[in-house]
Amino acid sequence: MNRLRSYRFGPRAVALVGTYVPRRCGIATFTADLLTHLSEESDELQFWALAMNDTPEGYHYPPEVHFEINEKVLTEYRLAADFLNINQVNTVCVQHEYGIYGGPYGGHLLELLRRLRMPIVTTLHTVLQNPNEAQRTILQELARLSDRLVVMSNKAIELLETVYGVSRSKVVMIPHGIPDLPFVDPNFYKDQFGVEGRKVILTFGLVSPGKGLEYMIQALPKVVKRHPDATYIILGATHPHVKREQGESYRLSLHRLARDLKVEDHVIFHNRFVDLRELCEFLGAADIYVTPYLNREQIVSGTLAYALGAGKAIISTPYWYAEEMLAEGRGVLVPFRDPDALAEQVIYLLDNEVERHAMRKRAYTFARDMVWKQVARKYLEVFAEVRAERARHPRPVFQAPTLQDAPVEIPEIRLDHLRRLTDDTGMFQHAKFTVPDRQHGYCTDDNARALIAVTLAAEQMAETWELSRLGTIYLGFLYHAFNPAVGRFRNFMSYERQWLEREGSDDSHARAIWSLGVVVKHTKDPDICALAVNLFDQALPALLEMPSPRAWAIGLAGIHAYLHRFTGDSEARRVRERLAHRLFELYRQNATEDWPWVEDIVAYDNGKIPQALLVAGQELQREDMVQAGLRSLRWLLDIQTDPAGHFVPIGNQGWYRRGGVRARFDQQPLEAQSMLEACIEAYNVTGDRTWLREARRLVEWFLGRNDRGESLYDYRTGGCRDGLTPTGVNENQGAESTLALLLSLLQFSTVADRHTPTVRGALLETETTV
Repeated sequence: MNRLRSYRFGPRAVALVGTYVPRRCGIATFTADLLTHLSEESDELQFWALAMNDTPEGYHYPPEVHFEINEKVLTEYRLAADFLNINQVNTVCVQHEYGIYGGPYGGHLLELLRRLRMPIVTTLHTVLQNPNEAQRTILQELARLSDRLVVMSNKAIELLETVYGVSRSKVVMIPHGIPDLPFVDPNFYKDQFGVEGRKVILTFGLVSPGKGLEYMIQALPKVVKRHPDATYIILGATHPHVKREQGESYRLSLHRLARDLKVEDHVIFHNRFVDLRELCEFLGAADIYVTPYLNREQIVSGTLAYALGAGKAIISTPYWYAEEMLAEGRGVLVPFRDPDALAEQVIYLLDNEVERHAMRKRAYTFARDMVWKQVARKYLEVFAEVRAERARHPRPVFQAPTLQDAPVEIPEIRLDHLRRLTDDTGMFQHAKFTVPDRQHGYCTDDNARALIAVTLAAEQMAETWELSRLGTIYLGFLYHAFNPAVGRFRNFMSYERQWLEREGSDDSHARAIWSLGVVVKHTKDPDICALAVNLFDQALPALLEMPSPRAWAIGLAGIHAYLHRFTGDSEARRVRERLAHRLFELYRQNATEDWPWVEDIVAYDNGKIPQALLVAGQELQREDMVQAGLRSLRWLLDIQTDPAGHFVPIGNQGWYRRGGVRARFDQQPLEAQSMLEACIEAYNVTGDRTWLREARRLVEWFLGRNDRGESLYDYRTGGCRDGLTPTGVNENQGAESTLALLLSLLQFSTVADRHTPTVRGALLETETTV
């Protein structure tokens, strides 16, 4: 939920969009420094920030932050755009890095920018030389929406022109800002850090494996042998995202390395985030500054810019920004991952004081145009230019989006009822109203669906730890459910944790495989992935023994997700091909012009069958299979649509037999969910937005566009009522219905985020349904 302060500024205000202190990341520091110095250099404009949050609770921001966005919640980007437009902000200055915005490759940001009516100036902190198609298209769209792109190196200008097709006239080079520091003797500050009389080598910044610090530590034995008074200071806290996922494992590995090499007396770690004053003092104390980074495609480095501004002798690996900044003798470049070369250059500079000081002076002189005072003035010039250009060539008059223009609004995804139905064993099958019904225990079917739901939610919601906890419970249930003696999953478990069968239904087994495939595709946790792969491999052969086309289809969904990560798994590919051919052959044998279906009855979870034909046909390059999927899906939609236009799922009181009358009730949420997923897959395969409109209609069935005109979604709990009967909704909120709703919202919100054609086409290359 966005949190909004009471300040309102008009056309004299400039809003900076990005992360902001006290959040610990380089862009947050950059945004805060830029805002501070813009304010100092302009008497005419007021500056404030719109901050991106990576946690639901946000941060304790200073007063210049007037609006906050949960990075994963698309609706909040739209609200931010409304806030900026209504308050007639003069200019918006965006700090862009793919990883700080929500959606695939940070695509949520585009939703905000498309709605703005004022000039946009975007600072690019990353420009990739080899982007995937989605990354390329998002940056191209960002360039189209922006009046000017600011970059911090000439290499970035070259890449924008050659890789992204951006005109040079739209790009301006403004260097990374730095504090205006005096050129001082390093010995002046050494006593306050306990290194008086020692030669200090420094690296600072948030610590993460990509920084290559281990190579400088590996260089130390040779350095210390020549200069026993040398000390390497590593200044900075572990990057919050690294710490969240890996703890302090990288830092501790550096500790062990230093001890193993017997240089622990020559390494000092300061595991903290320091303020600007203290950072400048640390820089002042350094004789040599080192950036042994591992990524050549780094287009900017704030730490390197600061070291230049402090007049340090710098040794660096040859990433792009370092190559440009350290040219003409302003520093020394050494190969990546080469501790011997690092040691050689450190020794050379410590041996040659005259050369070291000459290098310092060249760096300090070069960096005078990079001080924040000069940088802020250049930004102000750009802001004035784009405002003048807009005055000469105004864009179409801004109009508030009507309902027809507005993106589809769906309820906020809430997990309250999911949590309520979950204990430390797994998810209960049933509920009496909203209260878990322990009498019926648990089942693999629902725990598999729940595992899919929390896995997908982790990419859209900020409750990462809670989603991980729930996912571990559901995966643990599946692990316990698998019976290796028969190679099958059991399905039903009593509340007393007793299995009620030796093996479960074909459907439950297939759903477990589906959920494992989704986990393998999406998880970033290597342990979770390893367990999911292990279970997937053991369970896969049983699919070939099953006679159920529905189980084949559900299993194909899991195999498709699994192969997204492990494309070369030959056994999974063989099983996919055999199941797909079986399903298609069944369709060919059974389908007629007026009954394009795989069997003589339309029963439950029907959308899974056309979805499987579409996915498999696309992957196997079988156009006939794809067309069969599209035809059967279109037929299912036709027979399940009321003349009034709303969706009417086949009722479970008799289903629909060939030549018979279709049952109207009871209507199950599962059918709406499976049909929605099939429609999204049809859209992914064809690009035809008709399928998106059908998917929207299926979401609306949950929300009240149905036979009874009643909402199955419970806005209080985030749960879903168990179905639609002739007399109204079934008020119980069990697992299957709640998960059908959650999966529908999660899937639809993902595809709805891709409504702009230029971005949509690129994302289709990298994103598919589960």
